[in-house]
Amino acid sequence: MCKRFVKNHREHDRDLHLRLDHPPHAQDASPFSQLLVNGLAASRLLYLVKSRATRHRILVRRTNHQESRAAMAIVEGWYPPTRENWETMVLTFQILYPALSLMQLFISWYGMGKTSVHSAFNLPGRVAWMLMEMPGFTTVLYLMNTLPRMHGIDDLPWQNRVLAGLFVIHYVYRAVVFPFIQPSMSPIHVLVALMAAGFQVLNGVSIGAWLAAYGPVTAEAWAARSSVAQFCVGIGIFYVGLAANFFHDEELREIRRAERRRRQRVLDQQGGGGGAASVEKHYQIPQAGLFKHVLYAHYLCEWVEWFGFLVAAGWGCVPAWTFLVNEVFAMLPRAVKGKKWYVEKFGEDKIRKRWAVLPGVV
Repeated sequence: MCKRFVKNHREHDRDLHLRLDHPPHAQDASPFSQLLVNGLAASRLLYLVKSRATRHRILVRRTNHQESRAAMAIVEGWYPPTRENWETMVLTFQILYPALSLMQLFISWYGMGKTSVHSAFNLPGRVAWMLMEMPGFTTVLYLMNTLPRMHGIDDLPWQNRVLAGLFVIHYVYRAVVFPFIQPSMSPIHVLVALMAAGFQVLNGVSIGAWLAAYGPVTAEAWAARSSVAQFCVGIGIFYVGLAANFFHDEELREIRRAERRRRQRVLDQQGGGGGAASVEKHYQIPQAGLFKHVLYAHYLCEWVEWFGFLVAAGWGCVPAWTFLVNEVFAMLPRAVKGKKWYVEKFGEDKIRKRWAVLPGVV
């Protein structure tokens, strides 16, 4: 039908050109035929004007769209990524960071936290923490704002927005709130900060692009991968992990707050002039909650969070699986070595039967 329309349209144009190029002879032309020729000429002129205007609008629209895509891109083709480049980045994240994390088992140096040491390459703890943790959620926000428009997606399903919101909630706490409410933070080596920032960028691109364009972007696609009930269960697990994570972080903070109050009383009694007591590098064995059973309960709770995220996203969500596996590979070696540090500092009798991070496993 479309071909027949084009053929008829072309025949009409050809006939029109013939009539305009070869008008009737003046002596043979009747008033009616002359009127017909003039009408056809006017019609043809109007048609040409409209066609050129339409082509101009299409060209302008395409040019504006290309300029818009270029303006939104920070690194063309990579940030935000094309689908092919996104798949490459996800694969890199799957392979590179677990391999780097396993190296922690074979080296004693780790330039942050209780194992940080003096170095000319150290950064202030709070500043470094914010700089290395913020790229994750800012990347997700950026991709959620740019990729849908670049792919002509007018409205994302509510599930995509909820999962993006959970990711942002976690990292606003972790990257912005956490360093400000810590009583003290040890310096962080610049190499550790750079590796952590790279982790966050790759993870933000992996999850953010999946939520924004390369995962399920219709209600039908979500129905095929995860039921509403499963999604809600996953969200519930996530919030349990988030609350437990905050609770155990707060227990660690309270250890230093209590020590600061104790030291402040001593300073005041000795006439210390009102100076603030320092509690940097002060450690005790935490006792509340899951700390009664494991030394790194806050790690375990964070794994619970991202397991809930995976349940909500669906078992086939490769970025969610990749993040959870990377979290375990990054934290498990630190927990195992951290338990040895606790035993050396406080003695085996004080640690008793506490596990490192997973009760009954390690």
